[in-house]
Amino acid sequence: MKNTFLTFVLLIFSVARLSSQEVDLPQYVNHMADNPFLISPAYAGIGAGLQFRLNGVSQWLGVKDAPNTQSLSVEARLAERFGGGLTVFNDKNGFTSQKGVRLSLASHLTLSDLYDSFLSLGLSYSFIQFGIDTSEFENPFNPGAPVNLPNRVLNSSNFDISMLYRFGRFAISGNVVNLLDKKIDDFNSGEPTVLRRYSVYTNYNFRVNRNTEFEPSLFVEHFESTNRTRFDFNVKLRKRIRDGYVWGGVSYTSLIDQPFRPNALAPLFGIKKNKLYVSYGFSLTLNEIIGLNNGTHMITLGFDYDRRPSLARCTRKMIMF
Repeated sequence: MKNTFLTFVLLIFSVARLSSQEVDLPQYVNHMADNPFLISPAYAGIGAGLQFRLNGVSQWLGVKDAPNTQSLSVEARLAERFGGGLTVFNDKNGFTSQKGVRLSLASHLTLSDLYDSFLSLGLSYSFIQFGIDTSEFENPFNPGAPVNLPNRVLNSSNFDISMLYRFGRFAISGNVVNLLDKKIDDFNSGEPTVLRRYSVYTNYNFRVNRNTEFEPSLFVEHFESTNRTRFDFNVKLRKRIRDGYVWGGVSYTSLIDQPFRPNALAPLFGIKKNKLYVSYGFSLTLNEIIGLNNGTHMITLGFDYDRRPSLARCTRKMIMF
């Protein structure tokens, strides 16, 4: 009877930890590394290049078993008016982990050639595997003794939709992530079944001079299950160099109902030289857990392969870089 009860409690604990992971690919500020495709699949295929981005994020440095995430994204134009992308990621947080793949397709339309007005629609399919490693669980009634429980693995699929509107150097996208509710087959553990989140990403590109661009952007994200809304306000400056450009920026993160109480502040910088790209960011935690960790590191490595520009203006970039 005791073993049955213990097993039941540990399973509830495991599923509770697992549900906190079930948020798809963590965004952080990866989109700042010249990769808005991570936020909105509608960006797939805009531009002439085949773009690779390898991201590594280490959160809460100094905390044991803190979250670590690696992701690889590839996106390119597939035809004159279509684009596609692939994202593969691995995220580990203590005993729990999630691995997944996301396939995206985007269609681009020209609303006005005269005013450079374009509309893009995106659709993504995601397959995610959640896991719990029980090999290091200990029996609370017998400290030091392992608990003989099988590792737990759950698979799920979902869909995202997005819409992107561009007018000259202005862009705004609306995205709905995880359209389908989660099915709970085992028992009622109290974990959320609604995983939908809604986001808006908007930016404007100012040309300071022939070699410099300044770009402010805003990313707002709302979680339906918790009714919580957060936002990132970002600024970025790009400067042309020989065979590429350098950039620097900063991202400010907070909750929408506490705009003057920041959760994090992240300085970032990067460089693109010929086809190679590299960037680095460091997020400084500014809320109550500031004394418990040393912030978050993010590094991005990339490769851009230039191809023939599309004959359709709706897949061309209207900015310098």
